Amino acid sequence: MESLNRTALELVDEALEFAGELDVGAHELDNGATVLDFGVEFSGGIEAGLLLAEIQSAGLATVQSRVETIEDAPISHVELTTDQPGLGLLGAQKTGWEVSVDGYEALGSGPARALVAEETIYDRLGYTDVFEFAILALESDELPTEAVAEHVAELAGVEPGSVFLPTYPTASLVGSVTVAARAPELAAFRLAELGYDPTKLVSASGVAPVAPVAGDEETALGRTNDALAYGGQVHLVVEEDFDRFDEIPSSAGEEYGEPFYDIFERADWDFYDLPEDVFAPAQVTVDVLGGPTYALGERDEALLAESFGL
Repeated sequence: MESLNRTALELVDEALEFAGELDVGAHELDNGATVLDFGVEFSGGIEAGLLLAEIQSAGLATVQSRVETIEDAPISHVELTTDQPGLGLLGAQKTGWEVSVDGYEALGSGPARALVAEETIYDRLGYTDVFEFAILALESDELPTEAVAEHVAELAGVEPGSVFLPTYPTASLVGSVTVAARAPELAAFRLAELGYDPTKLVSASGVAPVAPVAGDEETALGRTNDALAYGGQVHLVVEEDFDRFDEIPSSAGEEYGEPFYDIFERADWDFYDLPEDVFAPAQVTVDVLGGPTYALGERDEALLAESFGL
């Protein structure tokens, strides 16, 4: 398999080339690392968010937008499709790197995780990346420092000047778009956590609404996760049947029906202190090749409308 960071680097080059048109910024730190601003000091937009979602999934997914309705109100939705769900979603796109350096806090996603490959999912996928460049997307309302870039470089085994750090706040249009693109990833993650072999995932497609941009990070966290848990729809094609498919959708969790703002507040806004089953799409169809097809879960448009302030 080709390097995930190499395929993502091609898309980073595209973001740098069209930074003006995308309304994103880029600057080089003193140690040579490159920071791409997808919504901290620059505005970004839907197209910037779609490109960043492609970068996060290392170019192994097609990401596009369309308009659908929630309670009869037209709302932008994001659709992601991949025929490499194991590597593209779990090996690259998944948020699996908690960055904490000198007071800087961020959630890291993207193919740089595969260079470190300490998460057990890489053993299950049978994949470790080796490449001279590292791309790690940071979900934060602050731009990273040289110390952050050096931390990423050290763990990824590359030079600081070979590190690229696309950065975006949750409370931004790019944040809303990239989170909406995670519906298939959440389904793949839940399935893997339930014990299913991630290499048996053949294809994944999903769609979720783009949450209206909130005025603060906490409200944005609530809205964007509501978009997935109560509005995300996913279709999986898999090789083998499994007796726990019904546990994939968010409706299988005890917190189902509760707005994510309340769920996060109860956990003191600690992303990693929440039960894993809350991070799941609303509806999932699982198509077993040569076998049965399962239709699971349900959307909650009323909750979405309330969360979005419609």
